[in-house]
Amino acid sequence: MRKLIGVIGPSEPTEDAKEFAEELGKLIAKEGWVLLTGGKGGVMEYASKGAKEAGGLTVGILPESNKNFANRYVDIAITTGMGEARNIILVNSSDAVVAVTLSAGTLIEIATASKIGKTLLGYKVPEIPGVDLLRVSSPEEAIEILKKSLKE
Repeated sequence: MRKLIGVIGPSEPTEDAKEFAEELGKLIAKEGWVLLTGGKGGVMEYASKGAKEAGGLTVGILPESNKNFANRYVDIAITTGMGEARNIILVNSSDAVVAVTLSAGTLIEIATASKIGKTLLGYKVPEIPGVDLLRVSSPEEAIEILKKSLKE
């Protein structure tokens, strides 16, 4: 079964976060893994763009009940009609999660991933008390850690 890698982050990211997300998406696709995001804009869209450019499969877990809200790089749009509660579905469905910077919604996903024991990586994510998160400084470093983690 193919591995699902969740990539989470703000809908209004910095330029640095956009670049990181896009490169991470490419590398996820090159590994043959499936990219799983919230299916909207920002980090989600840039990661999906990178994965698509590398020939990967992208899945978006949407908060709405309408697939038309997905970004243009989503191959499979899963509509939930659950609003932000869709974050729990995204994290639970992922084999590992990479947070690309931080927002309120991303914080919910990070807390959920930590609570249920998912492999959780973070790029430019500050220290969060009680959260077990491995910090990475590049998409390549994230992929190397994911490779090791997914073999276990």
